[in-house]
Amino acid sequence: MAKSATPALLQGTLDLLILHALQRGQMHGYAIAQSIHLLSDEALKVEEGSLYPALYRLELAGAITARWGLSENNRKAKYYELTKYGRKLLAEQQKTWSRLSVAVDRVLAR
Repeated sequence: MAKSATPALLQGTLDLLILHALQRGQMHGYAIAQSIHLLSDEALKVEEGSLYPALYRLELAGAITARWGLSENNRKAKYYELTKYGRKLLAEQQKTWSRLSVAVDRVLAR
């Protein structure tokens, strides 16, 4: 069985990464995926089939808003932005991630 060069994300991690990317300001979907890819030193690649359902889910939850605009290539693109609730959710998810990663590190260290 061949192993993928890109590790799979834990469930819920993609939402955290998207919210984190959007705290820098509004972005369209491709820019969000690129931001995650570059900030992870190219270790994480977010596919469209995962990204857009996550964006839709976050929009339905009220964590982000979306509006249509023109990209830097002068193409129609949907831009996403954090809401007040999204900022609160990001802070909560960051705390949860920190607790989880510390716990996993503890287990792996023994």
